[in-house]
Amino acid sequence: MFGISTALLTPFEENGAIDLARLGAHARTLMTEGADGVTLYGTTGEGASIAMDEREAGIDALLSAGIPASKIVLGVCANSLGDAARQVAQGRDRGVSDFLLLPPFYFKGNSDDGLFAWHSELFARTDAEARYILYHIPQVSGVGLSAGLVGRLVGSAGKRIRAIKDSSGNWDTARSFLDLGSLTVLVGDERLLHRAMALGAGGAITGMANLYPARMKRIVETATEDTALSEEVTRVVSVPVVAALKTLISARTGDKGWNRLRPPLAPLDAAARATLLPADVSAA
Repeated sequence: MFGISTALLTPFEENGAIDLARLGAHARTLMTEGADGVTLYGTTGEGASIAMDEREAGIDALLSAGIPASKIVLGVCANSLGDAARQVAQGRDRGVSDFLLLPPFYFKGNSDDGLFAWHSELFARTDAEARYILYHIPQVSGVGLSAGLVGRLVGSAGKRIRAIKDSSGNWDTARSFLDLGSLTVLVGDERLLHRAMALGAGGAITGMANLYPARMKRIVETATEDTALSEEVTRVVSVPVVAALKTLISARTGDKGWNRLRPPLAPLDAAARATLLPADVSAA
């Protein structure tokens, strides 16, 4: 059982730098509220906007906040094998073993053979203790992972692959990964999680756990839908998701600093805020 890993939002200071103190405090709070771990620099964490020379400081902030390296999943977002390997090495130097691996996303229309070669080469270049969570989020990356490719990678790399995270939001896709029966499946769409848990999924890496780690954990433990949470997810995905989550956490905590995003992402406009928040809050 993988459990619930919070796909951490990345807070920023007014000058655009990562707010390391807020990041560490947020992660620590989530762990005390029921999260089993945290994922740094994923899609929710704006990982594609974090420069190579900034990444180490974020990892160190989590470690300094008391988050064990064994509870950290580090997002890897790179097109070149060299850059991906460097991101893995940064984590391994600090004791991190688990990596959420986005496929190379610039070139489109890749064959399964090409993607198999890219992943296999990365596994060969990186420390043998590094374990990978394959990342299927084609609506963002533009590059999907077929069940056939995933099965082939598991057959080749074995224990180097810990899981696959399916964030497609498509039940048939999630089911195709579950039907492989050869690796742990994590579901990114919180509305599908209860169905996947009933069929043997291992948990989730989830953005909504920034707000509700205990509720997310109950879904994993009971395989029962939280209908109110599902309704909130539907509202969140109807607008830009990262901005929506930052809007919600800002409103919940009263901390306006959470509203900062890195370009090209931008805060929600008034109409989008109104879909998420009561009128008195959205107007504040």
